[in-house]
Amino acid sequence: MRFAEFLVGRNRLAEAEVAIRNVLRRRLISLGRDNALTGRVIVQFADVLKAQGRYPEALQIAQAGVKAYEQSGAVAESLRLAQARRQVAEILVLQMRWKEALEVYQAVRSGLAADPNSLDTVGRGDASWGLALVKAGHAAEAVELLTPRIAQDRRLLGDSHPSIVFGRGVLALALTRTGDTKRALAEFRATTSVLLAAGNSSGFTPAQAEIVRHIIEGFIDLLLDLRGTGNDQGLAADAIAESFRLSDIVRGSQVQRALSANAARAAIGNSDLSALARKEQDLGENAKALHGYLLNQMQLPRAEQSLKVIEDMRKRLDDISLERRALHADLQKRFPNYANLIDPKPVTLQQARSALKPGEALISVYVGQDKTYVWAVPQQGIPAFAAVPLGDKALTESVMQLRKALDIGNTAIARFPKFETATAHKLYNDLLKPVEAGWKDANSLIIVPHRALGQLPFSLLVTAPADVGADTAVPFDGYRAVPWLLRKAAVTQLPSVNALTTLRALPAVTANRREFIGFGDPYFSKTQQTEAASQERIQVAALSANLRNLRIDTIALPMTNDLDDSPDSALRNAPKVANSSTLAQLARLPETADEIRDIAQALKADTNKDIFLGVQANEKNVKSMNLAERKVIAFATHGLIPGDLNGLEQPALALTAPDVAGIEGDGLLTMEEILGLKLNADWVVLSACNTGSGDGAGSEAISGLGRAFFYAGARSLLVSNWPVETISARLLTADIFKRSAENPALTRAEALRQTMLWLMDNVGQRDAAGKMEFTYAHPMFWAPFALIGDGGR
Repeated sequence: MRFAEFLVGRNRLAEAEVAIRNVLRRRLISLGRDNALTGRVIVQFADVLKAQGRYPEALQIAQAGVKAYEQSGAVAESLRLAQARRQVAEILVLQMRWKEALEVYQAVRSGLAADPNSLDTVGRGDASWGLALVKAGHAAEAVELLTPRIAQDRRLLGDSHPSIVFGRGVLALALTRTGDTKRALAEFRATTSVLLAAGNSSGFTPAQAEIVRHIIEGFIDLLLDLRGTGNDQGLAADAIAESFRLSDIVRGSQVQRALSANAARAAIGNSDLSALARKEQDLGENAKALHGYLLNQMQLPRAEQSLKVIEDMRKRLDDISLERRALHADLQKRFPNYANLIDPKPVTLQQARSALKPGEALISVYVGQDKTYVWAVPQQGIPAFAAVPLGDKALTESVMQLRKALDIGNTAIARFPKFETATAHKLYNDLLKPVEAGWKDANSLIIVPHRALGQLPFSLLVTAPADVGADTAVPFDGYRAVPWLLRKAAVTQLPSVNALTTLRALPAVTANRREFIGFGDPYFSKTQQTEAASQERIQVAALSANLRNLRIDTIALPMTNDLDDSPDSALRNAPKVANSSTLAQLARLPETADEIRDIAQALKADTNKDIFLGVQANEKNVKSMNLAERKVIAFATHGLIPGDLNGLEQPALALTAPDVAGIEGDGLLTMEEILGLKLNADWVVLSACNTGSGDGAGSEAISGLGRAFFYAGARSLLVSNWPVETISARLLTADIFKRSAENPALTRAEALRQTMLWLMDNVGQRDAAGKMEFTYAHPMFWAPFALIGDGGR
């Protein structure tokens, strides 16, 4: 069990799950389920699942843990039973089931009523308990609950301990609801100052990130409510500017957590940096472990607490904090790009404006539970801001409705779903129209999306009412008249505001770079290699779209089931996978070879030296090539997100299987390995990636791949948001680079825009006699590709 705790503390969650399952299996065999010792392991198992963000499964397991204690005969005053119940309550809070959580918390308090010492330890309340009270309409009770605990624990834990930071943030929320604005502002300031400090912005677990989200949204709402009222209590910064900066704390936390974990392990290629990176990560892990031990000590009954142990831990934490600050300063001075990768600082509004070029405007979006906040920052002029009454759930439903006509699977042309232009226009009215003053004069928009909006290119928004109606004689021709946002401006996307300033600060590109290198049509099994040698190709039915799907027989999906006490329960509850998938089960993408050749031809590259297809599209060639001398790097293959294959815990690109290529490795170019590449590329093309999965994981994945490629030296990525139709994708990617080669003054964003308009307005599929069968005006054909990064030259 301690080993599992150790692994959780270092964010090695998959390993922690395996470890705790093994312990649980042994306990179930030797003791059965209705045993307090088994219950303790079950509760820890729930904690591991909670750390992964798998809340429904975690709740199921946590409730089984409570049942195990109850069936074992645990009395109401049992401290372990109370802690198990609190685990259930905390998971309910993360699911925003506020009233149910409060019922469980009340059961904790009632059970410990006869034991003052345990009640003081476990029943005093914490950030999760306080948040449930606030959200359920009991803010005054939350203030009463949290104030004494925070005051007492600050003396022992210090202001930077996570439990104190989150507790003060939730206290600020409660004070806001009770009308104590002055005190609320003070607590919000204290909380956000720690969240903005070095080493804290990327260290949240998924559970902690949820609490941070509520805190930041509460602070933003308060700042905006106070704006212009004369009652701002001496705020140091303008509310719009301050809220703009705060929104970036939450927006990239999951991506940043993965990057921070992987960056220090990457083959950075500089021994001094490697040593500093490893030391920084070790110090961070030590600090996290000490914070956990301190909290455990505080959760012991008062009589069992050791003030000497607590004092020693606090001193060690203070020493680590000083050492980390000095280390961060050294990293910032000697390796600023790496320092920004592992601990990016939220960018101020003025810093973002300074990075913009003439004709550009930045649009930053933050999606809250009940509202969406939009900032539009022009290169010159006054920024615009709007708080839109459109919450996460409603916005996600709109995006998913639009994606039904985009991520369509292998659908015949006659059955293509209609794109809901009315929904796209409503999103435009809700999100962009209110801040139009900040971007209307721009011809290039840089979008920083959030949550589900990362799965929908903004170029698809519709600027005026438009009903496509019944198709003309040629299918999809009616979409040419739709006033897409693309007709107003080029669109570029960024994973964070910080990425804009980072990319714009890169040194000028060096001369003497080769135009292109491309990797495509990898073989994922020897069977595919044999089929390729015999030139077996699947024929596509007439008038249908030939899509590059992530076609695999099964998808890895961890499952948990109810625990029982039968003799074979340990076996039945071993780690289960609903379906199992491996690299060999990925579908080959033979058409990507043609795309790589088309791009090479457009850029006048050497097809003998610059193209790596089939067996040659392997990770050894990628890692051994001097990629720093290439302007354009293309990967035409599957983009994978965690869970797509067995054991895959980070975004990756699928390459030729090692047994086919005769090399070592796993056939995957993971985010960690991308961090170790050395690039100097204007473009990196990820042409068959499906980055817009329905649960939002794809959007997070491309943010991770994007940051990794940016750190490695890329200025922009061209990625696909859904499985592309292969002919239109070939035409689109080749035309982009043809335009860029012919007009070096053309920005990357404008090259993409012109190509999309050309494809929409002029191109379609013709039959053997030259008759147009359907046009490419349907957005499924022209809109899948998004430009991530720097859209300039």
